[in-house]
Amino acid sequence: MPEVKMEKHKDGDYFVDYENKVFEDVQAKPGEKALVTFHTVAFEGSIGLVNILVSQRLLKKGFDTSILLYGPGVTLGIQRGFPTLGDDAFPGHQNFSANLKKFMDKGGKVYACRFALQALYGHGEQSLLPGIIPIAPQDVLDIVLLHRRDDAFILDTWTL
Repeated sequence: MPEVKMEKHKDGDYFVDYENKVFEDVQAKPGEKALVTFHTVAFEGSIGLVNILVSQRLLKKGFDTSILLYGPGVTLGIQRGFPTLGDDAFPGHQNFSANLKKFMDKGGKVYACRFALQALYGHGEQSLLPGIIPIAPQDVLDIVLLHRRDDAFILDTWTL
């Protein structure tokens, strides 16, 4: 059997050239908007956290950025914790909350569908993180159409 003679990897090693950026660093033109929609369940995959981080990046690039939580996506915006709200039951437990708060603190807007909150997940508006704007189910389509009309960048996220 052949013997592998390589040094073991250690902390601080690089596997890839992370400094080589291929594309230009696109920045928003004045007034440009972005909408990121979430139809995903909290803690059921990485897409919820990844696209909250993408939304933060869109803000940094100058886009007037909004997040739409609808269907199971509303579970990203619900207050959590154990033993009390806001407590970390395990490392990363508050990733969604912390990053949505950071997004809103930087000027991003977050909307959550009232129908999904109540009819699908048994929560009321009081369960939402402070700053999240509850909307009527009819507004779910209209926010997308308004962003489309404004020629905004729209990123639709579905995992179910």
